[in-house]
Amino acid sequence: MRLSLKSQYAICGVFDLAYNGEAGPVQVRVIGERQKIPARYLEQIFQLLRRADLVRGKRGPGGGYVLTRPPGEITLRDIVEAVEGPLAESLGAGPPPRDRRDLNRPGFVWHDLAGRVGDALESIDLESLCRRAAAGAVHRADADDRIWHI
Repeated sequence: MRLSLKSQYAICGVFDLAYNGEAGPVQVRVIGERQKIPARYLEQIFQLLRRADLVRGKRGPGGGYVLTRPPGEITLRDIVEAVEGPLAESLGAGPPPRDRRDLNRPGFVWHDLAGRVGDALESIDLESLCRRAAAGAVHRADADDRIWHI
């Protein structure tokens, strides 16, 4: 199974915010440059994350996005469901079939799969990703990395 590009970008964007955003709000443009994600698309994704109350935006000078909760309280499931909707729906586990032709299909498989994928995504939070990144020597942005435009 493969996560959609939107989910992958959402995970990368929120990870970057958790890993590099301790000093304050981070602009989507900066996250996009670091993660090699088009800023316009990432902005759309961050709007979905904002509606799901995972990030909060701050306007004006020094503005950008911050997490609404500590990284240990945000799981990959939270992020994926914020941009894709409930896992059961995105994996095809919708309501019981109405059409008799669909009665022979094993619909229970999708609910089981959604549960297992959900459990796996639920078991990984941003804090654990940040610890693994730091242990793996993933470069962390610092004050010298910030981009200044005048």
